[in-house]
Parts: sequence; C-alpha cells; structure tokens
Amino acid sequence: MAMLKHAMTQTALVVGAGLCVLLIGAGVKTGFRMSQGQSPLPLVGEQQPPTSDSQSIALDRLSSEERLQRLEALAQGNASVERDRARYLLAAELLRQDRPKQALKWLENLETTYPLLGGHILRNRAVAYEQTGDRAKAKETWQALVNQYPDNPVTAEGLIKLGQTEQAIAQFPAHPQTVALAQKGLKKNPKNRGLKLLIARHGHYLSGYTDFLDALVKEHGSGLKPEDWEAIAFGYWEKQLYGKAGEAYARSSPSSRNAYRIARGFQLGNREGAKVAYQNMIQAFPESDETALALLRLSRLAEPTTAIGYLDQVIRRFPDRAGEALFDKANLLEQQGKGKEAQEARKSLLNRYGKSNSAAEYRWKVAQRSAAEKNYKSAYRWAEGIVADNGESEYAPMAAYWMGKWSEQMRQEQQARKAYEQVLRRYPESYYAWRSATRLGWQVGDFDTVRDLNPAVNRPLNRPDLPVGSDILKELFRLGQDRDAWELWQVEFKDPANPAVAEQFTDGVLRIGVGDYLDGMFMLSFLSQREKPEEQEQYQALKRQRAYWESLYPFPYLDPIESWSQERRLNPLLVTALIRQESRFMAGIRSSAGAVGLMQVMPDTADWVAKQIQFKNYRLNHPEDNIKLGTWYLDYTHREYNNNSMLAVASYNAGPGAVARWVRERAGVDVDEFVEKIPYQETRGYVKSVFANYWNYLRIYNPDISRQVAQISEKHPPLAMAK
Repeated sequence: MAMLKHAMTQTALVVGAGLCVLLIGAGVKTGFRMSQGQSPLPLVGEQQPPTSDSQSIALDRLSSEERLQRLEALAQGNASVERDRARYLLAAELLRQDRPKQALKWLENLETTYPLLGGHILRNRAVAYEQTGDRAKAKETWQALVNQYPDNPVTAEGLIKLGQTEQAIAQFPAHPQTVALAQKGLKKNPKNRGLKLLIARHGHYLSGYTDFLDALVKEHGSGLKPEDWEAIAFGYWEKQLYGKAGEAYARSSPSSRNAYRIARGFQLGNREGAKVAYQNMIQAFPESDETALALLRLSRLAEPTTAIGYLDQVIRRFPDRAGEALFDKANLLEQQGKGKEAQEARKSLLNRYGKSNSAAEYRWKVAQRSAAEKNYKSAYRWAEGIVADNGESEYAPMAAYWMGKWSEQMRQEQQARKAYEQVLRRYPESYYAWRSATRLGWQVGDFDTVRDLNPAVNRPLNRPDLPVGSDILKELFRLGQDRDAWELWQVEFKDPANPAVAEQFTDGVLRIGVGDYLDGMFMLSFLSQREKPEEQEQYQALKRQRAYWESLYPFPYLDPIESWSQERRLNPLLVTALIRQESRFMAGIRSSAGAVGLMQVMPDTADWVAKQIQFKNYRLNHPEDNIKLGTWYLDYTHREYNNNSMLAVASYNAGPGAVARWVRERAGVDVDEFVEKIPYQETRGYVKSVFANYWNYLRIYNPDISRQVAQISEKHPPLAMAK
C-alpha cells in the first residue's frame, strides 16, 4: 500500500466565534488560536451554517482593548438578541478588568430586553457597584435580585451577600457558593454535622472532599441516618475508595445495588468477607440484575467445583449473563482436565449465546491461534464471525482490521481493502481505523512518518445546545460563560447517583468547560457502559453529534503545545494525543509513581532534560515548563528509534531499556504484530490509546480526513450538528 512521505499543510487551528461562542469569561482560559473567515469543518458530512443571529468574530488572539472594541461595536447595533448578548459579554469583560463604571453603562436596563439572563444581569450589576465602593447600591441590587428572582439559583449569591445564610443553605444547598459557605462555617465550627452533610452531598468536586467524609464518619457516625450513609457511600464510590464505600453502603437503606457494592468493596481487600457479602446479597435479592454479576464475582472467589455451581445458576436464571458464565465454565473445566466437557460448553456458548461478548472473546482466541499456525483462512473466518455476530464488542474493530492483514497474507488485495474500509465505516473512532487508513494509503502518517506531519486543523463556528437543563443554563453555555453555567448545573442536576444519559453527557461537557477534564471525559466515555437498550440507543445517538467528539477531544493549552511541537519538529496532534492520555490535560496532576503535570514527567527525568537544554528554575506543574521538558524527551525517544513513533511512544511509557530489549528480541516482526505482543499490558494499551487519540483529533478536525471518513461511511450517517 502507498504510504505518505510528505508533510501536510501548516496547522491553522480555528475557532469561529459568533456571540454564541465567545469564550470570554469561560471558567478556564484555553489556548485556542482563533482566526477570522474560516468555515467550520464536519466530522463526517457537511456542517450546517451558523445561525442567523451569529456574527463571525475572532477574539481570543486580540488584545484586551481590541476585544472590547469589537464587542462594543456589536453592543451599539440595532435591537436584537445579538446586541443584548454583546452588552452582557462586554459588561462581564469590563468587570474582569476591574472597570465597573463602564460595565454599569452596558448593564443599564438590560434585564428588560434580555429577561432570560435577568438574574445574572442583576448579579453583575451588584458586583459592579461593589467594585465602585457604592455599598448602598450594591445592597439594594442584591435585594432586588432576591426579590425579583427568588427561585433562580443565582439568588444564592444575593442571599449570602445579604447575610441570609440560613435561607441560602435551605433553598440552594447544592449551589457552589453555598458549599463554599459551608466550608467557611466548618472553619469556625468544625463539629457542625449539618455542614459536613451538605458537603458530602454536594461538594464532590472539592479538593480534599474525602477528608470531609472521613471526619463525618469518625465524629458523627452514630447519629447518621440511612440516607446520610447513602450519600457518604456514593461520595466514596465516586472517588474510587471502594472499601470505605462498601462499609458506608452497609449502613444505608437495603437495595440490590447497595448490597452488591458492599460485597465489591470487601472484594478489594477482604476475600472471605466478600464471599459472605455476595452470598447475603444473592439470598436477599435473588432476581435482581446485580445478582447475576454477584454470582459471577463469587465464582471467581470460589474453588473450581463450587464455582461451576455458581456459574450454572447464572446460565439457568440470567440469559443476559449466560454467555459470560459459559465462557468461564469452559475455562474451569479445561483446567480440571475435562476437555470434552469444556468443548461442549464452548459449543453451547456459540450456539446459544453467539452474540455475547464472551463469544467474541472465544472467537478471537481461536482466530489468533489459527493465525499463529499461519492458517489465515481459518483465522479470517473466525474474525468474520466476530464482525457479523459481535459487531459492538471490543474485539470487533481488531478482528475487522486483522481480516485485512490476513487477506494480504493470502494475497487477496481486494478483500483486504474491503476489510479496511469496513473498519473505517463501522468503527471510525478506533485505533484500528487509523491503522486501516494507513493501509489504504491515506495521508495520516504511519508509525515511521507521523512525527513530521503538521496537519491542518479547523474548529467549528458554533457551540451546540445542551440536551437538558434550563433555558438559562443553555444560554450561559452558548455564550461561553462556563463557570456560571457549571454553578447553575450543580443546582439543576438533581440525582448524580442515577443520571439519565442526557444528564451525564451535560455533566461531562460542563465539567470540561471549567477545566475538570479528567472527570468530564470520564463521564462522557463511561456512557458506553450503559446496558439498558434504550440507554444504549441514546448513547449511540449522542455519538453521531459533533458535540460528543469535540468534548472528548478538546484543545486546551494549544499555544504551548503548538509552539514546542514546532520547536522539536513534532506533530502537534501527536503531542496533544500523548498529553490527553498522560494527564487528561490536568496540569497539576501527580501519579502514584511521582510523575507530574500535563506530560507526566518524572522529577529525575526533568532534572536530566533540564541539564541538556540549560533550563533552570522550572516548575513541572506549570503547563509551558512541563510541555517544554516533555516534548524534548519525546523528541529524544524518537531520535533513539530512528523517528519510529510507535517505539518512541512505547519508550515514553515503559522506558528505553524495556523497548530496546523488545526490539532486539523481535527484530523483523510485522509492526502490527509487534504492538499486539508488547509484553507490558499497560504499554500495549498506552500505545493504542495515544494513536487512537491522534487519529480522532485528525478525523474530527482535519478537513481532508473528515471528508474521507464521510465518503466511506455507510452505517454511520454524517454527524448532525445540534440544533
């Protein structure tokens, strides 16, 4: 297959910004490079034109005064929603610059023509009066906010400013300003149980959140109600402290989910306790969905004969989990030397539950075994069964790609091409879609050419509407007022423990808007784990929206990434992809091994790199310093392996010694086979994830690749822009 040997066009990252997307005052400053006159690009297919009340304006790269001039020109236009939005944003920008008198001019009577944001307009006016030092007018305005918008969550700020803290706590306990008030109250009165409970229920985003939970359990455990324990348990579970969560669930109201989580919490540290808890759960809730999972977990804790009994219960009573039980049963029978019975179990798996994920896993193992024996025809046939019957399983993209590779081995080029096109059509977001694109000769770079590419990247003009939330929330988000939108969402999001699909999506998007990329991306990606058919259908619909992919693959810290990528002669999308995998763009994150920052640089490595480039007084948690050091090291690993990005990325994760050993031991091995057989499971997954990230940035934002994916797509129609 023909491979790309030349660089793509110069990167030109674009954000068009009508007033729907002026990112003035967003919760976190991003590094988007904005330019004027560019059209938005589709993920696949054609994009809808900007709304009629949008005017394309590029503000992020302008000076502060130039930004104000652009907004002021719009704010002086004819009466329209666009003019009111400009006045609101102009005033907000002036307040951030501590220019309250000018802000007041643009806020004057704005609530009469822009009633949707009336509460926030009064809040901003009160803040402006505070900045001028006019306390009387500030108090009068805060009172007007409370009187005129008593049910608007922004009123919580007015109540707090007016000293009506008890009413704020009673009426708006989830508002971040109220949570902050509770934090201050605990400093004065550390024994206040009510304030700790408020934080337990509504302060999951706080630094040191679990410290509040620990104090609540230690100091007030005997007086807590079951619903209090439920809130505490959920908080621990969200923070992945499963042992503590299990203990708290044991003191909350009985339910099948709670009983399962009690046992799961035990399993991570108390094997015998987990057995008892699972048995209790099965007895108390024999027909629940969680009981099938409990039986499977219990079978993996028991000795083989007893385990098979648990698996047989699953097979008889829970058809949705029977495939998994049969797969495990066959493996146990094989271990006991009962090969014939094991084979019968596998036949039953394929015949009765052939569409299960476990059937896909079994088929893939047989396909791999056939390929190792160079029986490519048999391997192809088993992989074809996965694509046909297990097309939504995790094995399907891999199986479809290797159908192409094995076809090449059999010199069936047309069949190979069809296989690669099938991967791009059915699994366009997968690592194997990128590998398929390389085999088809697309200009996406291969492992040994991707470093030198500099792909053109464009951003869309419009923000989509959120699928749920009040009109106020949607307007704030549309205007790029992400902090205000996120604060409002904390009040509107009523049941975080049991979110609807649209709520979980909205929560993820708003978290990302305020810089909580780690949890925000998790919320979005974890939607794939929904098991109910109607929820999976909703998730699949979201995946056809641009907003889903753009949220999963954002561009924070773009300026330093682009700058240092050019300095090191590295593909900026490859650097972005690696940062996304390493840190999810969380600049202050620190790993258990001690790696720090966006590119997760180890302190010793940073010291060594700093000496090479004579870089003094750096801070690893400072984004630009971290990227400067990390890109130098990524360039170094590329130079060590003759610019092979697969080996360079693997070395970045596993270290140069391990990768050098693998290269020596497996010289001449096909590159795809090399990746699949990387001895370290973490590094194998890491390599695939980094290049899947790279591919997704390319297919979402690069115009040429986006159109190529659109042309080849049959199953997935062009992604619709949210209306």
